[in-house]
Amino acid sequence: MDLGIAGRRALVLGASRGLGRACALALAREGADLTIVARDPGRLAAAAAELRAATGAAVAAVAGDLRTAAGREAALAACPAPDILVTNAEGFPPGDFRDYARADWIAALDDMMLGPIELVRRTLDGRIARRFGRVVNVVSRSVKSPQGDLPLSNGARAGLVGFVAGLARQVARHNVTINNLLPGIFASDAQRRHVQGLVAATGRPFEDIWAERARGSPARRYGDPDELGAACAYLCSAQAGYVTGQSLLVDGGGYPGTL
Repeated sequence: MDLGIAGRRALVLGASRGLGRACALALAREGADLTIVARDPGRLAAAAAELRAATGAAVAAVAGDLRTAAGREAALAACPAPDILVTNAEGFPPGDFRDYARADWIAALDDMMLGPIELVRRTLDGRIARRFGRVVNVVSRSVKSPQGDLPLSNGARAGLVGFVAGLARQVARHNVTINNLLPGIFASDAQRRHVQGLVAATGRPFEDIWAERARGSPARRYGDPDELGAACAYLCSAQAGYVTGQSLLVDGGGYPGTL
């Protein structure tokens, strides 16, 4: 199916690896012109080259920290009028909320809530004027099913989703949609770092925790990042114009509720 986004400008954050890279790849395969942003220049350059080679798409790469004003300015200088914005923040390691100071909470909010909101604010009116816009926030299943060992993520990501829920209803009439993807466990670097945090906290072997988490999913496996990328591409498509303000779980059935 042609998703109708060939030639659309897409700004994808955290796109040098993992789920962000998978979203960028799916959009590039649909013919979108990409600007990808991440903090590590070397890894980012390699990802851009791989995306160009795999898809033939135009891919610009911007190294920057989107938690900072300078990083956001660099991203917007490279792609000042994105039709598609995919926000993706890596998150913080597991821990106990008692151990966090105010600075930790502010850092989490800057990374997972305030930074993405600022980029939405800076680019929203252009999408309204062009009568086309798609925003997809890659957040976490913790929004729907809070994880006891991820208090920073539980709070900051829920704040972002709560904010965009109201905004989505205000801009839908302009063919601008805002949706969220809530990934469960995926075979990604971020998941490996999460498990390493659990190793440090419990002393258990990495392989045991990794396998146990896979067995705990109804799918009995980790998700493939490309599966999330495909879901992102659909939400960015012309056909998804009547889907907005939604949070789509992509978790192998891990969430046990009906709603």
